Amino acid sequence: MAERHPLQNILAPILLPLSLLYGFGGSLRRRMTRRGLLRQWKPPRPCASVGNISWGGTGKTPVTDWLLDHASRHSLRAAVLTRGYGAHPSSLPLRAAPGVPPAECGDEPLMLATRHPDAVIMVDPDRNRAGERVESEFSPDFYLLDDGFQHLSTGRDLDLVLLDKDDVRLTPAPGRPPSNWNRVIPAGSWREPESGLRDAGAYLIKAEPEEWPELVPALKQRLRQYPRPVFAFRMEPAGLRPLNADAAPLSDASAVPGAYVFACGIGDPSQALHTVSAFLGKSPERMLTFPDHHDFSGEKSRLEALRLPVVCTAKDAVKLRPLGLSVPCFSLEVSARFFASLSADALTGDCAAPGPDFETWWSAWLRKHLG
Repeated sequence: MAERHPLQNILAPILLPLSLLYGFGGSLRRRMTRRGLLRQWKPPRPCASVGNISWGGTGKTPVTDWLLDHASRHSLRAAVLTRGYGAHPSSLPLRAAPGVPPAECGDEPLMLATRHPDAVIMVDPDRNRAGERVESEFSPDFYLLDDGFQHLSTGRDLDLVLLDKDDVRLTPAPGRPPSNWNRVIPAGSWREPESGLRDAGAYLIKAEPEEWPELVPALKQRLRQYPRPVFAFRMEPAGLRPLNADAAPLSDASAVPGAYVFACGIGDPSQALHTVSAFLGKSPERMLTFPDHHDFSGEKSRLEALRLPVVCTAKDAVKLRPLGLSVPCFSLEVSARFFASLSADALTGDCAAPGPDFETWWSAWLRKHLG
């Protein structure tokens, strides 16, 4: 979730000129790219970018996970080009795979590689170099460009743009500041002005089903100038996986019958807390929150001293597993579930006609581009 720092609100009048300058730079890069004035490497196979227009956890990794799962179910091999946020690779490009230390390849790439061993997850800040390596060695069916909406040096056939529901809402949710819509860095959290949305191929938004009726009129007003299909998804828990037994089946909530500790180092711990509490039917006895992409290597004694089972997110699990905790430790496995959609025509008209569901839409896009 993209949240502004309180100082951004206080200093908004001072920061606004800098935001205009920052936004102009982003808009200029897009115009130059559209006109072919910036050098690009375009993968020779279909390429879809999964990105957002603001900073924060909008759900890019769960969506990428869903796309990789879809590819596996349809016997397609996908390659993900990612910079590997916070990673320190021993060589570049580096393929993320089970056994590679998370400090080298990054927690999210390692999580995706562990879940999808048939996919190629390649880490390199230079995504074009990584793509050329993938193409020469693996010949995938299609590419996914992680966090790629602003990464314009790599060509793509589709931009899947994730939106923050709190940015889109016309009135703020209770306890939340006013909308961040079109508030560009440093006065806000947007990486570029809203005009960048004209390059979107579809919008994805993480929400709960009960929030959808309120979001529909907001989406129609916000996106009227840039009508594209909209797909809503929620995070759905699938079960608990013991960290000390990779091959063990998923467990139900009975695996943690009593008090537990919830440890997480992600961008939006409040949502993760809600999910784990709902799944287990109780709140944690203790909650330990850490910065996003936290290195857990120094936390072993602290976690063991609590003498309670530890539950964590799947992203944190790849860093907690090597610690060999003496207390039971489980990752809460979640997946994206798409539940609603709006057609592009619905954004410009008075109706709220749903479009096809996301799986149908995505499958049609793949068939068209794979030939």
